[in-house]
Amino acid sequence: MKTDILVIGGGPAGIISALFAKENYPEKDVVVVRREEKVLVPCGIPYIFGTLGAVDKDVISDSILRSKGIELLVDTVVNVNLSTKMARTEKNGEINFDKLILATGSRPFVPPIKGVDKDGVYFVMKDSEYLETLLNRIRESESIAIIGGGFIGVEFADEIRKLGKEVHIVERSSHLLHLTFDDEFCILAENELKRHGVNVHTGVGVKEICGNKSAECVVLDGGEKIDVDMVLLSTGARPNIKLAESMGLKVTDYGIVVDEYMRTSHSDVFAVGDCAQKLDFFTRQPKPTMLASVATAEARVAGANVYKIKAFNSLKGTLGIFMTKIGELSLGAAGMIERCARKEGFDYVVGKSRVVDKHPGTLPHAHEILTKLIFTRRGGFFLGGQVAGGDTVGEIVNIVGLAIESGYTADRYMNLQVGTHPLLTPPPTSLATITAVEDALRKIQS
Repeated sequence: MKTDILVIGGGPAGIISALFAKENYPEKDVVVVRREEKVLVPCGIPYIFGTLGAVDKDVISDSILRSKGIELLVDTVVNVNLSTKMARTEKNGEINFDKLILATGSRPFVPPIKGVDKDGVYFVMKDSEYLETLLNRIRESESIAIIGGGFIGVEFADEIRKLGKEVHIVERSSHLLHLTFDDEFCILAENELKRHGVNVHTGVGVKEICGNKSAECVVLDGGEKIDVDMVLLSTGARPNIKLAESMGLKVTDYGIVVDEYMRTSHSDVFAVGDCAQKLDFFTRQPKPTMLASVATAEARVAGANVYKIKAFNSLKGTLGIFMTKIGELSLGAAGMIERCARKEGFDYVVGKSRVVDKHPGTLPHAHEILTKLIFTRRGGFFLGGQVAGGDTVGEIVNIVGLAIESGYTADRYMNLQVGTHPLLTPPPTSLATITAVEDALRKIQS
């Protein structure tokens, strides 16, 4: 079999790479090879276990590829020979290609906890059959421990508690969501989970998962024991770089090394998504960011540039725009948090605001919005922002992300023309980010 462009991996990064390659080079043949029968919406996985209630409700349709004339093979690539440009698969034999895009994703990190191999201990996998088994186990269980307090762990906790289960979430760091938010925002998230009956254990690790053959209790570092029917590990992921390593591509612990055009150390091979190394937007140092939004942005660049540099100097670093919803609380962050700005040695100022997301604030379903923006002290350049409140948080933090990427200063941001409506936004006299910028400007050196 022969194709012009071969994409290995069928998640969001693989799908968008193939679509953009076909759109930019319609005369080229594109083949996608993936291992999974079904591809899931990665960010939707926690919601299978509460809001959605079924794995099939989180599936990405294959028609999005086939309708564009892209061939899809459900198969496993065993090895790739770059000198002959040939990929060998388990079922379909050899595939010769001209250009290759690797979108091999990530795998769950297995922490060194005694008992982690017991029955009843599960990981967050992007595999529909595995998740069906997990869904059934959760339904049969009454007490569930989640180890890991990042986004996925927190979202699983919030969804599973909707089933009336006893839920414990354990995080070694001082707070849940500690890598993405400053403490005051982390505390909001923890309080919202507690309000809905979730047992939150922070600042403590897991010493052991006990039981005969199956998980029966979790022992924390301090000796506390939590009786459980099952354990879910949400302790992060590592890039899938095994295939890239076997091909001789340059890799690090953070993933396959790529340039701003998503090219690897071989000029005809690109890498996108979780398997590709990310460089921080501000420091250009490697960072472990795994987001579908970042993966698809990289995929658009790779697909456009696979034969010619069409998207010029596109990715100058990974910013990282995060958002989630816990109970009635929405949280979002873009760029640096204050803790990171301090650690990296930035001379910064902080602007804050508390406003209501409707006007007048007596309207039904109004929420208070807490905004925290970070700027360089000299010049007032955006470094980051965090927002908490109602459902408008998602779009507010996206605007903050755009401001950072566009090199906005506080002065320039103050002159933005922003639309308002009583049911949709804070009043024009006290917009969330504008009010926080006003606070920062009083501290910024011109």
